[in-house]
Amino acid sequence: MEEQWTVLKVLQWTAQYFASKGLSGSRADAEVLLAHVLGVERIQLYLNHDKPLAPEELALYRQLIRRRTSFEPVQYIVGRQEFWSLPFEVTPDVLIPRPETEVLVERALELIGSRPALVLDLGTGSGAIAVALAHERSEVRVLATDLSYPALAMAKRNARRNGVADRISFALSDLFDALADRPLFDVIASNPPYISEADFPGLAPEITRHEPHCALRAGLQGLDIVRSIIAQFRSRLKPGGSLLMEIGQGQADILEKELAPDFPGAFDFMEDYSGIRRVLHVTVSR
Repeated sequence: MEEQWTVLKVLQWTAQYFASKGLSGSRADAEVLLAHVLGVERIQLYLNHDKPLAPEELALYRQLIRRRTSFEPVQYIVGRQEFWSLPFEVTPDVLIPRPETEVLVERALELIGSRPALVLDLGTGSGAIAVALAHERSEVRVLATDLSYPALAMAKRNARRNGVADRISFALSDLFDALADRPLFDVIASNPPYISEADFPGLAPEITRHEPHCALRAGLQGLDIVRSIIAQFRSRLKPGGSLLMEIGQGQADILEKELAPDFPGAFDFMEDYSGIRRVLHVTVSR
């Protein structure tokens, strides 16, 4: 009699196999992939733990296991990631949205309050920041820019998916290059590349092998793009407006020294959920 592979048995075997290959989060990954194959939510796996898998389901699941053991991120395999409790499509054309970026969204919402505001999402990628802000504030209008056509196309799809396409416009631009004729913004938000050349090789293989390097690497200190934004943003911001920019671990110390001597405005740093100074907040004087 042929061995039956039930939902529970498959999950147990896969979690052990992933762990033996050095993959972190092995049980969660097994659950996400199997739920994707079966077209159900993860909780339903345990409500139907004794259900046998059909041969075609097993075959598809084995394909996904092979992809995961090559260190392809689960988010790219299933094609989605949650951010700000919203669903986002993701592919290797864009970075996978991460929880620390929600700190930037939280501060942007505090600054905007309930007033109408024009926001620039500089380097939008998947559209995570732009979509989250537009979803939370119907009075907000966002211009989302990127230098990648595929990224902009994905951001547009994510705006439609989350019902905010009417409040976000999109433009192909390398930082501020294509924005000379645009109105000034109340808030500029950005999650730019900020990984240093020294740190990049030590990142997880899921990142170095699969996520877009152009959205990650930014020179010897990881600050090339950050410094370029700081040098240019004031001409695109209304008096009293704010720049919010995600930065890497340890970079706040460097920027604090660079900005302090003669910077024409106020700045501070916000910590992420791990206590890392993760977001630079700059306010331009009125």
